[in-house]
Amino acid sequence: MKHLKLVINNKNIKSDIFFNKKELKLILNLYAEMVSSGEWKDYGLSISKKEVSFNVYHRTSEFPVYKITKNLKPKNYKQKYLIKDSQNKILNNSENLQDLIKKVIWKKFKLVN
Repeated sequence: MKHLKLVINNKNIKSDIFFNKKELKLILNLYAEMVSSGEWKDYGLSISKKEVSFNVYHRTSEFPVYKITKNLKPKNYKQKYLIKDSQNKILNNSENLQDLIKKVIWKKFKLVN
């Protein structure tokens, strides 16, 4: 009983540690569109203390082709949502996920082997 702590009204708990329902709907609608056109084949989710990512795979492979990322601790308000490539290079960023998805021309990101 020595090591018990009483926590009352702990406001430090973050409720925004994943994509919310609206964000996930936008991402899954984009995913469905790209799967139906034959561009994307698989997806996965990555969660860390700093970010949550929706990872897109062209084939079932080791590395995702794109990552749609929600930065949980952005240094800049424009860095809240990011699109990264397979080398984690930032391709595009925005403070609004809907605007980010709309302004990217997903067909131009076609892989060339």
